[in-house]
Amino acid sequence: MAEIGKTLLESGWLAARSTEVELTGSQLTTTHPPTGPTSPWMEAVVPGTVLATLVKNKVVADPFYGLENEMIIDIADSGREYYKFWFFTKFQCKLSGAQHLDLNFRAINYSAEVYLNGHKMVLPKGMFRRHSLEVTDILNPDGENLLAVLVHPPDHPGRIPPEGGQGGDHEIGKDVATQYVEGWDWIAPVRDRNTGIWDEVSISVTGPVKIIDPHLVSSFFDQYTRAYLHATTELENRSAWVADCSLNIQVATELEGSVCLIEHLQTQHVSVPPGARIQYTFPKLSFYKPNLWWPNGLGKQSLYKVSITVDVKGYGESDTWGHLFGFRKIESHIDSATGGRLFKVNGQPIFIRGGNWILSDCLLRLSKERYKTDIKFHADMNLNMIRCWGGGLAERPEFYHYCDVYGLLVWQEFWITGDVDGRGIPISNPDGPLDHDLFMLCARDTVKLLRNYPSLALWVGGNEQVPPDDINTALKNDLKLHPLFESHSENALSIEEEDPSQYLDGTRVYIQGSMWDGFANGKGDFTDGPYEIQNPEDFFKDNFYNYGFNPEVGSVGMPVAAMIRATMPPKGWQIPLFKKLTNGYTEEVPNPIWEYHKYIPYSKPGKVHDQIELYGIPKDLDDFCLKAQLVNYVQYRALLEGWTSRMWSKYTGVLIWKTQNPWSGLRGQFYDYLLDQTAGFYGCRCAAEPIHVQLNLATYFIEVVNTTSEELSNVAVEASVWDLEGACPSYNVFDKLSLPPKKVMSISELNHPKSENPKPVYFLLLKLYNMSNNSIISRNFYWLYLPGGDYKLLEPYRNKRIPLQITSKTSHKDSSYEIEMNVQNKSEKPDPKILTYKNKFANRREDGEFDMSSLEPIHDKTEEKQKAGLFQRLYRQFPRETDGSKITEIKGSDVGVAFFLKFSVHALKTDNKGGEDTRILPVHYSDNYFSLVPGEEMSIKMSFEVPQGVTPRVTLEGWNYQSEVHTVI
Repeated sequence: MAEIGKTLLESGWLAARSTEVELTGSQLTTTHPPTGPTSPWMEAVVPGTVLATLVKNKVVADPFYGLENEMIIDIADSGREYYKFWFFTKFQCKLSGAQHLDLNFRAINYSAEVYLNGHKMVLPKGMFRRHSLEVTDILNPDGENLLAVLVHPPDHPGRIPPEGGQGGDHEIGKDVATQYVEGWDWIAPVRDRNTGIWDEVSISVTGPVKIIDPHLVSSFFDQYTRAYLHATTELENRSAWVADCSLNIQVATELEGSVCLIEHLQTQHVSVPPGARIQYTFPKLSFYKPNLWWPNGLGKQSLYKVSITVDVKGYGESDTWGHLFGFRKIESHIDSATGGRLFKVNGQPIFIRGGNWILSDCLLRLSKERYKTDIKFHADMNLNMIRCWGGGLAERPEFYHYCDVYGLLVWQEFWITGDVDGRGIPISNPDGPLDHDLFMLCARDTVKLLRNYPSLALWVGGNEQVPPDDINTALKNDLKLHPLFESHSENALSIEEEDPSQYLDGTRVYIQGSMWDGFANGKGDFTDGPYEIQNPEDFFKDNFYNYGFNPEVGSVGMPVAAMIRATMPPKGWQIPLFKKLTNGYTEEVPNPIWEYHKYIPYSKPGKVHDQIELYGIPKDLDDFCLKAQLVNYVQYRALLEGWTSRMWSKYTGVLIWKTQNPWSGLRGQFYDYLLDQTAGFYGCRCAAEPIHVQLNLATYFIEVVNTTSEELSNVAVEASVWDLEGACPSYNVFDKLSLPPKKVMSISELNHPKSENPKPVYFLLLKLYNMSNNSIISRNFYWLYLPGGDYKLLEPYRNKRIPLQITSKTSHKDSSYEIEMNVQNKSEKPDPKILTYKNKFANRREDGEFDMSSLEPIHDKTEEKQKAGLFQRLYRQFPRETDGSKITEIKGSDVGVAFFLKFSVHALKTDNKGGEDTRILPVHYSDNYFSLVPGEEMSIKMSFEVPQGVTPRVTLEGWNYQSEVHTVI
């Protein structure tokens, strides 16, 4: 008897171009199966696209490298047949008795014919729908089964106009598919339009009764002290007799390790007629003070394991289903004070600071490991929302799982964009996709796939556009809120009302478009943006943005020099020409490869002087990229600090366009495709702290922001100014402060610029700390110049040699490493009056609030142990090898700030070839691109995985340390 449950078919796939295979699907799955990766067959990438398979086998050039995407034939020129591919694999399965087998495709693009052991089935059109085929009667008796899938590209792949454009010629909008694939202002066209088996394939064994799409809903009463879990599922009886079932639901919470506490276990008796499919709603389960799920930075992401099983009399266990579930309530309304949409989670207002997301990889090589890194990066940046943009994907369950784990609220859009669906140039597809019924089928199936994830916060009809009237009306009706979830409702469920789990969703608001109903100006006018470089102080000004919630505001995103060398030939290493204009501004002229990779300049002639040039004209690629990182840090910190400065008084939220790239693009990103963070990542991480001290760059007042729900008392702000000679001309402490919850407090004006003989370039270090033990709550380091000045004095400052002492502690198990680096600026002894020089950070408790009594960070990497903030890390609960402490001295005789220090991790190679990229990626750092004033020290933690057989080395670079790279372990 086969084991009940699901088995992924994720390995052993082969692929071949259909025009090169003369056999039929029946022949491939009976008498003439391919025997291996011999021409025309090759190893396939599943999940993935046809282009991913071709790249893996080096049949085509790497579209991420240089201009090689131009060498790949576009589907508009080749015809659809060129990208129509066979995929083939084998699987073992031998059933017994009343068992049944389903063959499941969680998504394909765009349609397919499936052959199993000579039998043909069809997967209808649509990129965002699941397919489940019962194949019980066509399995081979010996248990070896042959599967071939012929995948067809989208019906309307379109053509790329010479001038490019948003969504090419917009033809792709006639299908229900991703729209970015014809190219956008941040990506080149994807040649196969994402054709392929792009999501998981599986087989699932059941008994006579199958569980289908359970829906879990929590409701709350008595100020969240009482909660109910509502659950509804469909049951399908595949037998020819009445199935007498015991239907069980179990709710458990994890205690320690793999130990679980069962909080509820309920059994119901249900009869399902032969061949019938019924819906069954459990009696609601009651909970007293359940552990709640909170967004990142505001509390713990508590998750319960809900299991549903069905036992059939005379058979036994027939099917089982499980899902992690979070008790939480998400509400939103249009705020009367700001006009912006205001979100509440568990009754608490949440100031939204998030980012726009496209997808992990434009070849759809999606994996749990990549998703985990992507989402953890967003949590590390202290963001609390991700918007899944309408030109991309309905994101996958693995994406949502990690958003649940790390506390990222998700705004999920359907597949409509203004550029492709009625608002583009020229206007095209005013009625959206050709098949509206298919769109709605995909939409309803997507809702069923994703609705049980607590991180999913709202549905939106489209990007900068609303769906066609009939689709919009259907979505509004299908996604209407249950009365329990209408704003401010805390009424008990009446007898005549439907159980909320019987709704398609019923718990999340549906907004018709990204610039409607509390977003942008709320009326659908193009009032999001801007998308280019800004003067940092402008983000703080009253006239910068006039609406309460900006769904898209973007800027630059130049990666580090190593990324350029890894993804471009030497011609692409040429930095832009800095062309002086008659109006005194500078125009950047990038090389053709940068232009192809959508480089966005660091100047805006007529409005913004070149922000890189403020540091001096760069001399080469390394110099350019380093100065770009300085700008990235300042730019994105100012963006978020500017918005947060007017929390609730003018704004309810902001989403940055965008956080990452699914391709080797050069704009709008906090980390590049290879998963190396830019300095903007850490500028964002700093600015988006739940409790944060900052400088208002428009008024030069020091401010403290408390986005949490509790007051902080007995805290102080330390403000010290440092010059380029290492002196501290200004030092002030503002003590005995109380910070009310959900408020921005102005502390004092920074007087240094108005003092006698202020230095033209200076550093400002702000610290918010607990007066009882000097533990740091927030630390913020600025480099500033006087009005009308620039940063050019930092260029000779590079020659300063500031002595450092680095104490490293390394622990590892197998390929997993955790390293703590304590870095101290030894140019002077700590000033006795400065009590915070050791930078001992206050912990965040698991409930998200600060624990001032605990100063030593701990670290836990168990997936289901939720991170409550950047400074809480629980150490793994298994034995680890510890390499002990190592002290490294970096010599120097100058006094001053050790400026813009950056750690990186590399593979130690004795035969390193010149120019080889030795970086180990990804690495999670507690901070990077940091600076230390004289006498100050700080610990940086990093964690990473190394490939088998590789020894890691950690290097340190910095503004003062450009002549050599220091290896510290």
